[in-house]
Amino acid sequence: MFEKIIRSHILRDMLAMPVAPLFPPASDRSAWAGLPSDKCSALRRLAEAWAGEPYPPLLASQFMAFGRAGDRARYETPYFARRRKLCAAVLGACASGDMAAPDDVVNGIWLICEETSWVISAHNGSDHPGVLPASERLLPDVTNPYVDLFAAQTAMILSLATQLLGDGLDAVSPLVRRRVRREVEKRVLTPFETRDDFWWMGVTRRDLNNWTPWIVSNVLLTACAWVDDRLRLEALFERGLAMLDRYLAVIPADGSCDEGPGYWSMAGGALLDALQLLEHATGGRLSLWDDPKLGNLLRFPMRMWLGGDWFVNYADCDAKPDIPGERLRYAGEKLGDPALVAFGRRFGGSLEAHLADTPQLWRLLCDLFHGDGGGEAAIVPPGDVWLPDLQLRVLRRGDFTLVCKGGVNAGGHSHNDCGSFMMWVGGEPEIVDAGNMTYTGRTFSAERYTLWNTRAMYHSVPMIGSFEQVNGVDHRARDVEMLPDGMGLDMAPTYPEGAGVAECRRRATCSASGCRIEDLIRLEEARPVTEVFLLRNRPMIEGGDVCAGRIRIAPDRPMDVGIEEIPVTDTRMARSYPGSLWRVCFTTRESCDIRLRFEISER
Repeated sequence: MFEKIIRSHILRDMLAMPVAPLFPPASDRSAWAGLPSDKCSALRRLAEAWAGEPYPPLLASQFMAFGRAGDRARYETPYFARRRKLCAAVLGACASGDMAAPDDVVNGIWLICEETSWVISAHNGSDHPGVLPASERLLPDVTNPYVDLFAAQTAMILSLATQLLGDGLDAVSPLVRRRVRREVEKRVLTPFETRDDFWWMGVTRRDLNNWTPWIVSNVLLTACAWVDDRLRLEALFERGLAMLDRYLAVIPADGSCDEGPGYWSMAGGALLDALQLLEHATGGRLSLWDDPKLGNLLRFPMRMWLGGDWFVNYADCDAKPDIPGERLRYAGEKLGDPALVAFGRRFGGSLEAHLADTPQLWRLLCDLFHGDGGGEAAIVPPGDVWLPDLQLRVLRRGDFTLVCKGGVNAGGHSHNDCGSFMMWVGGEPEIVDAGNMTYTGRTFSAERYTLWNTRAMYHSVPMIGSFEQVNGVDHRARDVEMLPDGMGLDMAPTYPEGAGVAECRRRATCSASGCRIEDLIRLEEARPVTEVFLLRNRPMIEGGDVCAGRIRIAPDRPMDVGIEEIPVTDTRMARSYPGSLWRVCFTTRESCDIRLRFEISER
């Protein structure tokens, strides 16, 4: 997508030097005082909420907690709290019009500049060339700076803070802005332009994910704020665009994200950020919105919407993810897509939400100055969806919605879920995917598939005797076909060789009267088969059927039925599924040739 720009060096003449500030500075009182009253109130609430909170300390022992016990939260909680408080203090100063930067702002900037590293503990030594031996990675190496997601994001926050409050900071001391520039140069800009061996750059590895656009977009924003040399800024943009091209090369033509729609915000959404910055840096002279794959990528969350706050979730995606409405509305405007504009307005959210997770000051300011407040007429989820590259099918028939997934049991955020399905009735989940849990040291380690939510036995797929699906690039669905009323596939390759699965074909279909799951399983030796259904509501056995919520699951023959309650104790998962989930198992007798049919209807 960007290759022609890079090779022709057309940016050299297109860059509008110096690049204009992205947002009005605090000294522009007409811009800040002219904001809508609800946004002014939101800014005051943010500032007041954090005003009485001290900046928390960041201790070596907190950083070491990840290497010692896999505990991410001990360091990340105070780390992100520092950045939220700084963002709130900066926004409060802008809203109040106090031309002298308050001590809360200067304290925050200075503290963050004093941090040994801006990399979070879980990313320390994350495939970083030249890192210390594993036994010495408990602490960051100040002589070998790495650029991870949050080092880049920290540079973005400090750069915007100094742009917004430049004169006020200088009134305290010109050293504040000089210090910020020195730190972003040393920690982010210089490594970005001189290193080729960070994995997310796509030079040493090609299996890229959201890290690439997330980091690149924040680096380009930082460059726009500080770099006043045309040739250097051109080189930084060209490096970033080459990385984004490598990222786009792994995105399928259907625009799907194998990390799930919850990751779109910092995948496709971050690519959108980079395109907006490119357009801004060239004074609008370079605008790239006609690429078909880009259009599919930007529309992806809308295609995964199931109604209400529910989205199709697979892999490490929450069933109720945070969706950046302002970004989607902006994408819709650029693509000339009224449906996407309306969808973005539906998920407009609040200014405070931009700081709730990993603080997105850039997104908050875009919302503040370019958002339109939402409030559009009701919209309905899109019709049937087929994503051939992801191998995902969504069907809506009457009150029933069926989601079927093929794909491969591989990737950084993958679960062992080939052939799994989910079902909604009347816009509410009945058969579900549990989704994500709070990240720990096990999440991206060799122990990942010991976590219950990633294992196949907790997805709605068959177990062959005691064997469940396993992870690996060779463990993928085959013979996948889109059907007018559903999807068909063979799950046999997803099982280990010892299971002796010659064939494991599933046909999942949906009609206005319900859904049907048909499995044909051929084994090399006789084994029992256990069909698993993960349910949102408490089940009860009625005869040989299982009833839960609004559905009845009826097998075509008598089988042993087991029910397991899974209390949802993880705080992240509980945002989507408070209380418990329920695992229901139908087990057959031993056989080499098993044909099963389940009718799922409304009670």
